[in-house]
Parts: sequence; structure tokens; C-alpha cells
Amino acid sequence: MGDKVKNKDDLVKWLKDHRITEVECMVSDMAGIARGKILPTRKFISSLADRTLRLPESIFGQTVTGDYIESEVLDDLEPDIILDPDCSSVRMVPWYSEPTAQIICDANYRDRSPVPIAPRNVLKGVLKLYEEKGWQPIVAPEVEFYLAAKNIDPDYPLEPPVGANGRQETARQSYGIDAVNEFDPIFEDMYDFCEAQDLDIDTLIHESGAAQVEINFDHGEPLDIADQAFLFKRTMRQAALRHGIYATFMAKPYEGEPGSAMHIHQSIVDMKTGENLFANKQGKDTKLFLSYIAGLQKYLPASMALIAPNVNSYRRIVRDLAAPVNTHWGHENRTVGLRIPEARRPGRRVENRVPGADANPYLAIAVSLACGYIGMVNELTPTKEMKGNAYESKRYALPRHLLDALDHLRTATELKEVLGTRFVQIYMDVKLTEHEAYQQVISAWEREHLLLNV
Repeated sequence: MGDKVKNKDDLVKWLKDHRITEVECMVSDMAGIARGKILPTRKFISSLADRTLRLPESIFGQTVTGDYIESEVLDDLEPDIILDPDCSSVRMVPWYSEPTAQIICDANYRDRSPVPIAPRNVLKGVLKLYEEKGWQPIVAPEVEFYLAAKNIDPDYPLEPPVGANGRQETARQSYGIDAVNEFDPIFEDMYDFCEAQDLDIDTLIHESGAAQVEINFDHGEPLDIADQAFLFKRTMRQAALRHGIYATFMAKPYEGEPGSAMHIHQSIVDMKTGENLFANKQGKDTKLFLSYIAGLQKYLPASMALIAPNVNSYRRIVRDLAAPVNTHWGHENRTVGLRIPEARRPGRRVENRVPGADANPYLAIAVSLACGYIGMVNELTPTKEMKGNAYESKRYALPRHLLDALDHLRTATELKEVLGTRFVQIYMDVKLTEHEAYQQVISAWEREHLLLNV
């Protein structure tokens, strides 16, 4: 749908052809939440000519709780930025009764230079570095999530929803066909919504947890795939709400159940020849591929604040619950953080298994590609391949909590330069503010074990 729209003239025609009454203009904030404005179509069209669609730059200094941060690198005067719609991203919003469009916007200044702290622009900046080298990254995320009964009071734990058989799912049903079919009406709506938006989702499987599901995306160009993942989260939540339940992308919503990941498969092809640079003609790993892996190994700890961005994220990084706890790599080894799936030369890739489902897709893809880029340009060498069970390693190589992750990011000079130092500073300020808010909350565990015992 959106790929047929090349410019503003095409966009205006598309809006009229689809009889659109309103347009949702969106940008992703640091948490991956859609922020923006809803305009009548007439006003949206008029805004295209004079670029009057504006938001305060401070939305990128907004926390997941809706609070605004104090930052030395964010202007106290909250100047406006311009939202320039990416015409090719226009799509229908299929869950509304009135014909409504949604369009992803780029955050730019008046002179059309990109706002460097906008997550979509961070990804575009990393992709520009690849382009200068003649490299084209290809990515494909696998996004896990849970279905849950409506949880009106957040003081109560989540419960699995009731399926078609009238019971809650309690046992783990990895790859269970009938277990997925328990919620078939929800997934029928999900597929219909995705088809209406041209979201290229591939496989649907039941994952390890109770009412946990995984959706695989077709591989493609990173910016387009990040856009699709950004839209998919919203789509899945809406499909579930239509049936009176929640879809949650929290990294660890249930006690005693595995967490939810966003595994990112990634490869690099030569922009001129289209050949995969990660394998030679004999199908062996190339030096460039090994350097890419080495970059991920070196900078994954510093990346954790972006790929495990919330306090809840670190509840997932626990040994024996299907989440990686280190930076080992290996072929066909799901116990490592960096898995090399078996594939012929065109499909040679590395699967980064560390990111959580709660990560902002733009930032998770950007930082993963940034790590690999640094590894390749510096010709880094990875550790020896892990042949056995990586969980048997006693050492956690990844940060165990958000503050530790932020400390790693603070000292990762080269990674900060690739992502943008101003972006990293504001991102860290957002996460520190969120952590301070979390520290004000007294948990049920504290009331149960400390109230009358200490």
C-alpha cells in the first residue's frame, strides 16, 4: 500500500482515493510509543505545503510514564520540530470504522536537517554509515509476546486469558498448534489488520510460556522492517483488545515463565553485487562476518540499555529461562547470545538473541547494526566459538540491571559516536528518570517479607 506512494502528489491522491477522513501523524519516542497528532484530512493536506505539522522537541525527553526529564542537552525552551511525513509509509488504520490513515513522520528542523535524538533518525544515521561503505544490511526480527486477561488493578499479577475451551492455559505448549488455535479469532483479526497495512509477517508459533506467541517478520531493509515492527505492536494490542484481552510486549510479564524477546536476524550484502558478505563462495564464514560478531560481543554490554531498556527487562536475563546471559556465539546453538543459523550463502546471518520484546524496534536494530559496524571497520576478532551449552558458563557477561547497563553505555565512546552523543545523553537521562520513578514504588514482595519481619 504505502510503497506505491512516492511523493506528496501521490499521497494526496491516495488519501482521496481511499476517502480518508482523518490522518494520524506519528513518530516513535524513546520507548517506542507512538506520539503525534490526528488531523482532518483537509488540514493534513494543507500542512504538507507549508510544513506546519509541529511538535515540541521535548517529546524525545519524555519517559514511559509521561514525565519530562531535566537534561543539560535538551533545550529548556522546548522549541518546535517539524514532522515531515514519509509518504511511502502511509497505511490504513484497519480497526477504525471511519476511513483513517496513519503515516510515520521524520522529525526534522526547519532547515530539513534531521533531529538527531529521534529514534528513527538514529537508525537512519547508522544506515548512512553502511551506505558509505557500500554495505546493505538486511534484518528480520522475531517478536515474542504474551496474551493476558484484562488486568484492571496493577497490584494484582497477570493471569493467562481464557481460550476457546473455557480454560486458562497453564502448561507450556511450545510449538503447540491447538494451543494457538485456542485464540484463533484474535489471530485472524491480527492477520487481517496486518494485510491491510502491508505488514510482512511470516510465521506464527506458540512459544514456551503460557499464552506466549512469536511472530516472525520477513527479512528486508532495516528502516522498513523497523517501521513494520513499530506498527505491529500497536496492531497486536488492538486486535487483542477487540476480544477483551491484552497483548503485552513486556520482557517479563509473568513470574516463573520465560521472558519475551525480539531476536534480530541480520546480514550484510554488497550494494553493487547483492552478494552476502558473511559467507564466501565455499559457504564458509568470512573475516568480515567474524568481525561483525566480534563487534557485537564487545559492545553488547554497552547496548543493553537500548535492547533491555526497562527495569523489568532484566528479569528476563536469567539463566535456564531461554534467555542469553552472555555474549558467546555459535552455529546452531540456542544457548548463546549470538546464534548462527544453518543456511546457504545467501542466507548466512547472525541472530542477536539478547534484545527484549520491550525494546524500541528502531533503537534495537540501530544499536545491533552499530555494534557490527564497529567490529567490521576495526577488524575485530571474536572469541572462540562456543560448541557446548553456554548456560553452563558461571559468569554473566551482560549487565544484571538497568543502572549497570547505563554505566556500560556511558563509557562506550565509539558506540556513542556512531549512535550520536547527544542522543545517547538524552536517552540516558530518560532512563535514569524512569529508574528514579521506579525506586519510589514499594513492591508486594517488600510488604510480604519485610513489613513484619525486620
